[in-house]
Amino acid sequence: MRLIHPAASDDVDLARVYAYPDGRCVRVNMVASADGGSWLDGRSGGLSGQGDRRIFGVLRGLADVVLAGAATVRTEGYGPARPRESWRPLREGRPAAPPVAVVTRRLDLDLSGALFAEAEPGARTIIITCDAAPEERRKKAAEHAEVIVAGHDGVDLAAAVEELGERGLGRVLCEGGPNLNAQLAEAGLIDELCLTLSPALVGGDAARILNGPASLTPLRLAHVLEEEGFLFTRYIRTSGEPIS
Repeated sequence: MRLIHPAASDDVDLARVYAYPDGRCVRVNMVASADGGSWLDGRSGGLSGQGDRRIFGVLRGLADVVLAGAATVRTEGYGPARPRESWRPLREGRPAAPPVAVVTRRLDLDLSGALFAEAEPGARTIIITCDAAPEERRKKAAEHAEVIVAGHDGVDLAAAVEELGERGLGRVLCEGGPNLNAQLAEAGLIDELCLTLSPALVGGDAARILNGPASLTPLRLAHVLEEEGFLFTRYIRTSGEPIS
């Protein structure tokens, strides 16, 4: 893997180039085809490569919490983040792996699955829901996970991110999907975008990495890495508010 912007280098320290800024930060990590599709055959893994998976691992190691929508958790077969030896220097003073936080209004989740049953001690899975969620499901969810109630008829993502920060989980890594990304963008919550561009065309009905209400979040390009035709970009927001 080599750095091609802002300077050329064959010596890339991924933990350094993807280090979080000081303070709280919501970072979105996604992969897309050259024509903008965010999945192949319904899953993002079909667009990934070895370099993308290495960066994926580093980003998880750096994060305080991994955020994902319920549909992504179901489609991608999420389990908990598993500790890696390479994470030890990245996670000094923190749990060995970050917890996964799932955004869901209906609580349509398999609470007996690995995501909840196999989470690391100190990194219990978090469910983020709202007052409108079925009360019985909410009580059941609290037996298997930490539950954050944010919002009334729907999940208030700004309140959810604030609550995560109050729990010491200020470095948020959002892994999608596109609907959740669009909601975060509309709310002005995306601070960074880490986007892998896959050297492939997919066509079809694959959504873009944001699939929802229109909003404009100005970004600046921080770096571009390259490996085997894949481009690994990092963008940083340049203003505090989205332009609707």
